Amino acid sequence: MTMHLVGPYMTTTNYRKRKTKVTKAKMAKWEAEYRERCKFNKRLGLPKETFEEYLDIIHGRVKQVKQDRKFIPATPKSDPVMEKIKRHKEMYPSLIGTGSFNSTAKKEPQKYTGTLIKGIATMHKSNAVPVIDEQHMKDIARMRR
Repeated sequence: MTMHLVGPYMTTTNYRKRKTKVTKAKMAKWEAEYRERCKFNKRLGLPKETFEEYLDIIHGRVKQVKQDRKFIPATPKSDPVMEKIKRHKEMYPSLIGTGSFNSTAKKEPQKYTGTLIKGIATMHKSNAVPVIDEQHMKDIARMRR
């Protein structure tokens, strides 16, 4: 009898899970993970579990039941941060409420109206330099700084 005549029920693949041997190293690793999990659960305020329950959970013998955690929004009355913000707004009112302050108004362009600067000279590399007096003009012409 050859293999091509055998039906699909015949397979060489084994789907059974093998039992793993528990070594001292694995046990030490599980104990360390158990301690970390206990610390984490304590921070969250979850109930304590034994080491045996932890082993059952990590090996999939017991399914963990997720606790219902519903979102409860903080009300402004009980939130101390919101109270602080509210007090701050009462103590320091905004300037926008007065109506006379306009922060988005167009600024006037700046113009030089004095007599100190005589003009603008071009030094090397197209560098614009203000000219103050006659001596300054001569120095720029000779390329001295």
